[in-house]
Amino acid sequence: QVQLVESGGGLVQPGGSLRLSCAASGIIFSRYDMVWYRQAPGKQRELVAGITSGGRTNYADSVKGRFTISRDNAKNTVYLQMNSLKPEDTAVYYCNSMRGGVRGNWGQGTQVTVSS
Repeated sequence: QVQLVESGGGLVQPGGSLRLSCAASGIIFSRYDMVWYRQAPGKQRELVAGITSGGRTNYADSVKGRFTISRDNAKNTVYLQMNSLKPEDTAVYYCNSMRGGVRGNWGQGTQVTVSS
């Protein structure tokens, strides 16, 4: 089973930046699509960014132009660079693996709080 460990969250002011990391193990990382989700209290978990095994990226409309997803296959790690952060970005952020229409298990996530 895939093991996922998210890190890099914290408290940041509006307009600030944060870089999240997700280290994966238990899979041949380079063969998997990787995704970032987020979930705020009382809200559904939502997909915010994805990157395919071939490097193609996609973003939710709410984060386009502000967030960048990338991957380093040599480190089995996917990143989410978050710029121009807004209070509505406050959530627990989760990564996950995807292949053949199947996703992995959820990790514990990392808390991002955007507040002045």
